[in-house]
Amino acid sequence: MDTATLQTFLAAQEQKDLLRFLTCGSVDDGKSTLIGRLLYDSQLLFEDQLTSLQSDSARFGTAGTDVDFALLVDGLEAEREQGITIDVAYRYFATEKRKFIVADTPGHEQYTRNMATGASTADLALLLVDARQGLMRQTRRHAYITALLGIRHVVLAVNKMDLVGYSRERFDEIAGAFRALAADLGFESLAVIPVSAKLGDNVTAKSAHMSWYEGPTVLEHLETVPAGGRDAAPHLRFPVQWVNRPDADFRGYCGTLAGGSVRPGQQIAVAASGKVTTVSRIVAQGDDLPQAEAGEAVTIVLADEIDISRGDMLVDAASRPEVADQFAAHLIWMNDSALLPGRPYLLKIGPREIPASVTEIKYRVDVESFGHEAAKTLELNDIGVCNISLAEPVAFDPYADNRQTGSFILIDRLTNLTVGAGMIDFALRRATNIHWQALDTGRQAKASLKGQQPVVLWFTGLSGSGKSTIANIVEKKLHGRGRHTHLLDGDNVRHGLNRDLGFTDADRVENIRRVAEVARLFADAGLITLVSFISPFRSERRLARERMEPGEFVEVFIDTPIDVCAARDPKGLYAKAKSGQLKNFTGIDSPYEAPELAEIRLDTTTAEAEALADLVIAWLDENGKI
Repeated sequence: MDTATLQTFLAAQEQKDLLRFLTCGSVDDGKSTLIGRLLYDSQLLFEDQLTSLQSDSARFGTAGTDVDFALLVDGLEAEREQGITIDVAYRYFATEKRKFIVADTPGHEQYTRNMATGASTADLALLLVDARQGLMRQTRRHAYITALLGIRHVVLAVNKMDLVGYSRERFDEIAGAFRALAADLGFESLAVIPVSAKLGDNVTAKSAHMSWYEGPTVLEHLETVPAGGRDAAPHLRFPVQWVNRPDADFRGYCGTLAGGSVRPGQQIAVAASGKVTTVSRIVAQGDDLPQAEAGEAVTIVLADEIDISRGDMLVDAASRPEVADQFAAHLIWMNDSALLPGRPYLLKIGPREIPASVTEIKYRVDVESFGHEAAKTLELNDIGVCNISLAEPVAFDPYADNRQTGSFILIDRLTNLTVGAGMIDFALRRATNIHWQALDTGRQAKASLKGQQPVVLWFTGLSGSGKSTIANIVEKKLHGRGRHTHLLDGDNVRHGLNRDLGFTDADRVENIRRVAEVARLFADAGLITLVSFISPFRSERRLARERMEPGEFVEVFIDTPIDVCAARDPKGLYAKAKSGQLKNFTGIDSPYEAPELAEIRLDTTTAEAEALADLVIAWLDENGKI
């Protein structure tokens, strides 16, 4: 190919539009095989790829002596050995009419989070179903997630028609069931196509075995369906990813436009602060641009020097996003450990990370009926609607208006794992008339009057470990020295403040959240507060620590082995738990997460309670608390 011909070819490729689509559905429905057949029949494979495919088919294939087309996209060794897709595999290909990027996503429930990742950038979902099995639970879940993430075009490929004798009746049955399922999901277009990915029926060419089907093949439909409509967020949204200050004469704000366009001279605002300025320059790769569009990475220079940092959002001054510290959102839970309302997480939206918690689960979605179920927690792969509270306000749009500024992830603060993916529905305008009231008499003034420092002694350990006994002795000793104290005991608090709570994980989280707030109020009053609670989860003890001033929270770990606690069994609880009469008992059928860096550790197997209480008093003396 000469230079002129090559340039003509490249220019023609640039003029083609791009369709991003994903394949999804239940495990073993043939997603990878369909993509492999699509590439093979379109003659889009190089000779070395074909040679490698034939070799891999002989080693890993599941199609007997035939070529196993799934191996073209199942790239991981584990995928090939297990015959399933684990990761999201992206492939680029082009035909005479259009360019494509396809995401092959896993069907197994364990990897639903990967399916959501692939769906987040797609224009169309190619949902497969095994003609023998019909609509599975995972088929329904993927259909719902597809709609939730804003994909408006769907193709249902009823695969493995050869294994049901190319039955029109079976196809009509599945097609009718899915159309009824999708009626309330808001798809703009829905095509149902009978295929055999393994044999190539209706993939790129019409099937000779299904003359009763008069619609397009999979490729024909992919080449004609509208593309690229999801990114048309009309208003300027520019999350600042980095402040570029190479010298004293230049300050630019780097990022990628998440919506709209920007040009020099345009009036813009900082979403959070509301400060207004104008754009003086737009820079990309060293050159000034007359305009930048959504999806472009640029540096924006402003006419005025105003306070802007990473995580701020520059927006159209006349069309601003929401700014709030509470919102309602759909949430896909992606972690083996359940979502517990009140537990602290990190919320990442764009380049910004903010402490956050789910304050309420409004309902969980039943993936069979798409109905709403009451729920106190969300388990792995559950989808729910939640209220979320942030430590500070953030700028955002509803996901339906802008998927980039309206989406977020939740991160576990201890493991740093992504545990949830969310789509914002709307801001919550609660308590907007309530503000912090400045008080003239602060905690230090109150503590000075008492001749002590505010401190929260947080005693944690298993039931029967000796927490309450030691805490009670410590308080008596402090009282004897003229100190002002108050003891919050787990059992006592459940008679009043927390009498409405049970012992599920969600209730335990709320139990500790309330007690942490009360302990903070006592610390504000200048008291030495002793808290004696099992408090089994590190996350909630960390939440309590963060509610206090630096150095004010002292974790006291009553380190007593469970067999010693069970032998003491002062309330007879271990015996009941072991016999099944008492559910969700810490150490038996509910976990206890021991502290890793407690300020004070007390081993009750080596000393009596009186001596251990003296160690706590000594620590307080040595650290200037009393």
